[in-house]
Amino acid sequence: MKDIHSYWAYLVIILLIIAVVNAIIGLIQKKQFTDKDLRIGLFTLIVSHIQLLIGLGWYFMSPWYKALKNDASSVMADKATRLLAVEHPTMMILALVLITIGWSKHKKKTTDTAKFKTFVIFYGLGLVFILSKIPWNNWFN
Repeated sequence: MKDIHSYWAYLVIILLIIAVVNAIIGLIQKKQFTDKDLRIGLFTLIVSHIQLLIGLGWYFMSPWYKALKNDASSVMADKATRLLAVEHPTMMILALVLITIGWSKHKKKTTDTAKFKTFVIFYGLGLVFILSKIPWNNWFN
C-alpha cells in the first residue's frame, strides 16, 4: 500500500504541474478555456482524490498512526515522526480541499480568464501544500 501511495504521488505531482502550467499559459495568453483545459483539471482532480483514498488507507495501517494513537506526546516531540503522523496527512488533506474548491469554483465562472485564474490559484496552492510536506527523505530511500 505504501509503494502504491508513493508511485501514485508521482502521477499526482506531474498532473498538478501540468494543470497549473496550462492554466498560467491560458491566463497569460488569454486563451479560450476549452474541453482540453477542462479535462486536464478534471483528471488532476480525480487522480488527486484517488491518491487521498490510497493515502488514508495506508495511514490507518501505518506505524505512525499506531504511534500517534498510543503515545501522541512522543510523536509530537520527534520531528520526523510528527511529519509522517501529523503534518503530511494534514497538509495533503488541505491540498485536496483546495483542489476540490478550485474545481467547484471554476465551474461557476463565466469568463475564460476567470476559469484559468481559479485553477492557477487553487490548484497552485494545492501543489505548494503537497510539495511542502512530502517526506522527501522517505521517498527517495
